[in-house]
Amino acid sequence: MSTSQITFLKGHGTENDFVIVPDPNNALDLPVSVVARLCDRRAGIGGDGLLHVVRSAAHPEARGVAEQAEWFMDYRNADGSIAEMCGNGVRVFARYLQRAGLVAEGDLSVATRGGVKRVHIAKDGDVTVSMGRAVLPDDGVTVTVDGRSWEARNVNMGNPHAVAFVEDLDHAGELSSVPPFSPRSVYPDGVNIEFVVDRGPRHVAMRVHERGSGETRSCGTGACAVAVAAARRDGVDPAETGAPAAYTVDLPGGTLVITEYPDGGIDMTGPAVIVAEGVIDPVWLETMIG
Repeated sequence: MSTSQITFLKGHGTENDFVIVPDPNNALDLPVSVVARLCDRRAGIGGDGLLHVVRSAAHPEARGVAEQAEWFMDYRNADGSIAEMCGNGVRVFARYLQRAGLVAEGDLSVATRGGVKRVHIAKDGDVTVSMGRAVLPDDGVTVTVDGRSWEARNVNMGNPHAVAFVEDLDHAGELSSVPPFSPRSVYPDGVNIEFVVDRGPRHVAMRVHERGSGETRSCGTGACAVAVAAARRDGVDPAETGAPAAYTVDLPGGTLVITEYPDGGIDMTGPAVIVAEGVIDPVWLETMIG
């Protein structure tokens, strides 16, 4: 990795926050150790994850979809590990592209490891992401915290989720470490675990442990998984009713609206904000690489 000046931005979507590293030509290596330190809230910039902004044509994992989506979101968890998708991250990614003058209000496509996502940047500031379809495997898990256990619904949104409905969000515990679940074989690569309570008709609130990041203020794919799990629990399936189903999902960092359509497509709508821009100190970066 070159240690010449590297710019960064900081952004968040419902307080799910990210370090943004623009690198259109994919010139930066960004090893795990560097990403983890950049995301460190005491020794780095701080974030729930890192958005590496790369042109699809310049990245081997996205080159095949470059004609569909000019930009690839090379997303990393806070521990430096690679993740398939991040719904809040896609909204912030789109907001960065708009701020940089690379896209305008309206529609665009963003390549991710979870597929190409359609995005709409509205005039009112909200960003809607078409999150794809949920997959609902039959096998679930039991999640246990402080002697309480719940059956959790298995929902895949391009990344894996286990959704547990509880009486009180405090029952989720501290969530800095992975809540115990079994059987472990259902999620061999780890899982995001959501704890959910009802707030009203088609209105829920949640907390989440994100794989590789601990508890976060918001999780976009998690909110989608929660909305789908809540709908099925409520006996609502747009594929059967022929009508869209919208759920309001409250998270510690804000509110998202999740809409599932009869064709299975899911839209997520919410805010995305860029809060700062700067330059990574090359001397500090060199010590991280060394």
